[in-house]
Amino acid sequence: MQPSQGHSSPPKRRLGSFCQPIFFAALIPLSGYTQTLLVGGGATFPYPIYARWISEYQKLHPDVEIQYDALGSGAGIKEITAGVFDFAGSDAPMDDAELNEYRAKRGVGILHFPTVIGADVPIYNIPGVNVELKFTPEVLVGIYLGEITRWNDQALTKVNPDANLPNREIVVAYRSDGSGTTYIWTDYLSKVSEKWDSEIGFGTTVPWPVGVGGHGNNGVAGLVKQTPYSIGYVELAYAISNKLTQGRVQNKEGEFVKASLESVTAAAAEYAQDMPESFRVSITDAPGRLAYPISSFTWLLVPEKLNDKNKLASLRDFLKWALTDGQKLTDELMYAPLPAAVIAREEKILSMLQ
Repeated sequence: MQPSQGHSSPPKRRLGSFCQPIFFAALIPLSGYTQTLLVGGGATFPYPIYARWISEYQKLHPDVEIQYDALGSGAGIKEITAGVFDFAGSDAPMDDAELNEYRAKRGVGILHFPTVIGADVPIYNIPGVNVELKFTPEVLVGIYLGEITRWNDQALTKVNPDANLPNREIVVAYRSDGSGTTYIWTDYLSKVSEKWDSEIGFGTTVPWPVGVGGHGNNGVAGLVKQTPYSIGYVELAYAISNKLTQGRVQNKEGEFVKASLESVTAAAAEYAQDMPESFRVSITDAPGRLAYPISSFTWLLVPEKLNDKNKLASLRDFLKWALTDGQKLTDELMYAPLPAAVIAREEKILSMLQ
């Protein structure tokens, strides 16, 4: 089954160059076990909260080491399929072709565990303009198609009459690596524009018509921060930590909404009770006056079966902690916690790990 509320036939995601690996380790104790190593990696979108979770978890459990390499969602899917990772992080749910490839190579299926809810936000660097710009769906599509090329284009000035936008060329930034952040951004653009959907499509990488690429969320944030008159997209936590101005995006109800814990939570509310059994669901362009339209769950990908019983027990224990105590830490890093109904369902699925 394909991700619901999204598109019926997601294209095969093409992996780009990997971003520089980011390592963090936490010592996780499980009484009675010798030192156990869990190796995972993938999405950079949730990296700030994953790093915090593991840092806190190590204070409680000193027997298991966890390594997470923030390489991008595409790389995470590739490496867990190859058997390199014990688990992976992805902001893009695996499509049917990827799930079939995984089962063919590994002999078992894979489970998707939503961990938090985050948001892609448009960030920009326009000297002399420090206000929160408003972006319509048509403007974002036009900029990334290369059809809106200057900051004082009428489509921008019409919704931002007080911004004094300059007659300067827009420098477009995008993710050059296989990225779940890109998946979320292009999933949204595909939903709001038939032209984008037919000509570009969506995935962890796409054939960008214009712009320059940066590796990882940090790479795009750094590129925009250093480049005057630029625009890019990053996960909300990266915009805040890099002190970059983020814009408001017009949602389905016509409201210009800024990404926040409240607006991201509102975007997920429509889907909390009716998520598919696989948990593969898209919540971009969600209904609701308060909903931020470029929101998404992010997932940990876990094999249905692990032959190493120590790894199995360790991974199950960490997931249980992340879904309970870990959720209390999400708002500090500008991620929204999971709805209680989703957590309850995930805790039942944990019993499927063998």
